[in-house]
Amino acid sequence: MKKTLSILALSALPALALAAGSHSGGHDMPTHGMPGHDMSTMSNAASPSGQPGDPTKVTRTIELTMDDTMRFTPDEINVKAGETVRLFIKNTGKILHEMVIGSIGELKAHAAQMQKMPGMKHAEPNMITLGPGQRGGLVWKFDQAGTVDFACLIPGHMEAGMVGKLKVS
Repeated sequence: MKKTLSILALSALPALALAAGSHSGGHDMPTHGMPGHDMSTMSNAASPSGQPGDPTKVTRTIELTMDDTMRFTPDEINVKAGETVRLFIKNTGKILHEMVIGSIGELKAHAAQMQKMPGMKHAEPNMITLGPGQRGGLVWKFDQAGTVDFACLIPGHMEAGMVGKLKVS
């Protein structure tokens, strides 16, 4: 009997994994296609913030941590215009955190939407959400000189100071 139950339980694991869907690092609700959620402020196309990078063209990897003191370390990063980097992020905290790249205006607009719908999932290439102890990465190409912002948009985190800057020269 024990053997049969073990076999049944193990055979159900793949089905459970598929039922869970693809993990986009989200919060636990439907993806951004949800009604009433305008993603036009966080475009995937090229913008002053840059664009998704080609992983085969990464020139370097930059490691960051995010933690429950509501800080990114480092919170200021220097990159060159035209450079494609891999941002390798680790959540060293005990709660969910995320990193979203964009202009401060885009980030504030999206943070306001997150306040209204705090359980949103993120699947855009400029965003990553990580649970406690999780690691992940973003590949981003910085097209032009200027300052690109990043923040954790989980309600209350950006307001508590969980922000940073990428200085593009």
